Amino acid sequence: MKASRVEFLRLFGGTTLLTRQVASELFRPPLYPSLVMEQIYQIGIRSIPLVFVTAGSTGMVMALQFGLGLEKFGGKLYIPKIVSISIVREMGPVFTCLMLAARVGAGITSEIGSMTVTQQIDAIRALGTSPIKKIVIPRVLACVIAIPLLACAANFIGIIGGLAVGANDLGLDPVFYIQKVLNTLWLPDLASGLGKTPVFAMIIAITACYFGLNVKGGTQGVGNATTKSVVTSSICILVGDYFLTKFFWILEQCL
Repeated sequence: MKASRVEFLRLFGGTTLLTRQVASELFRPPLYPSLVMEQIYQIGIRSIPLVFVTAGSTGMVMALQFGLGLEKFGGKLYIPKIVSISIVREMGPVFTCLMLAARVGAGITSEIGSMTVTQQIDAIRALGTSPIKKIVIPRVLACVIAIPLLACAANFIGIIGGLAVGANDLGLDPVFYIQKVLNTLWLPDLASGLGKTPVFAMIIAITACYFGLNVKGGTQGVGNATTKSVVTSSICILVGDYFLTKFFWILEQCL
């Protein structure tokens, strides 16, 4: 129990210090826009198939489950509203970030961890270059830019998946489905869902970079760090989702 508490405090303190270093060096020259663009490609473009499959499957399963359940009570006409609001506010952003925590987080941790084990990080420091600026910041910026865009695409694909099931399996008119979706979704719904994604992106990037920079024990340590990175970021996303949802709910009440 004491060891786990110490490990948690070490993780919290280490990620906080890393976040402060990123913030302090973010706008200092030199800047590396080419590295940021490369990471946007690796994190964003190459994650599109995974995000589309996840979002489409989620929308289809939700529409089918709600359709089978509500059909018994004559509530099949409410499927477009329920599916669209659930995807935009919760399922789209959260599922997208959980999948990216596995794919992107594991990739960043293993890549930086391998550089740490082979002393490439020490070589960068020896050349007078900050590893935070050249390695961490491009990945953090790429996550903050790419993940919200992927969440937007996931929302759209999820709704299309629900539309496909609603029209083909549940007998709903596609025009009716689209009209109900457009009448249901408002700006606060979009803001509540997409407003979480920059926070989730920071969690994924900072956690992955922290574990990668602190790898110990050679190649076996890289594997352990990758596992810890994915588990930690996934838990933080799920726990943070509750607090962010409550924050946006309070904000909506105030406005």
